Amino acid sequence: MSAFASAPASAAPRRVHGPNGVTIEIATVNGSGCPTGTAAVAVSEDKEAFTVTYSDYLAQAGGSSGPTDFRKNCQISMKVHVPQGFTYAISSTDYRGFASLEPGASAVEKASYYFQGMSQTSAISHTLKGQYADNWQFSDRTDVSELVFKPCGEDRNFNINTELRVYKGTSDAAKTSFMAFDSTDGSVRTTYHFAWKKCPG
Repeated sequence: MSAFASAPASAAPRRVHGPNGVTIEIATVNGSGCPTGTAAVAVSEDKEAFTVTYSDYLAQAGGSSGPTDFRKNCQISMKVHVPQGFTYAISSTDYRGFASLEPGASAVEKASYYFQGMSQTSAISHTLKGQYADNWQFSDRTDVSELVFKPCGEDRNFNINTELRVYKGTSDAAKTSFMAFDSTDGSVRTTYHFAWKKCPG
């Protein structure tokens, strides 16, 4: 992962590959952007990442949009089951989706994550400005020195908070602008990349 590659050789920890037996169980899903049954989580085969797929996560403004449609959010709390002797942090995240923004409109994607009972990461925001009609992708990277690992031997849920906002701005109020965490073919996923570490003892 690029977060490791950019660190000085002396500072970079020895790369540990994801252990077999990693599973993820969703504890709770709440928010206007992820109604029941519309968010799914899967671990990659190499245990180096997990993906979140949304099927009904769209914010919009203008046209026939309702007054609360401009903002959608989702909070997912998950239990990441890791074999004994290992722990993990999130080293990078790739957010993807589709947007259609009229000239003068804008949209914001915002996200943060944290372990239960620990400080939340600072939310990182990305902005798109209209005119725009295409897939979008934003990638957030964490420096090796700033990785936050789950404390070894402790059960703590991993929580993800995401938000989409669309502002019609100076665009034609009769026309709809939107931003979504999914795409027309449903293949778009948000990917969280693990950094693994062996626990002492």
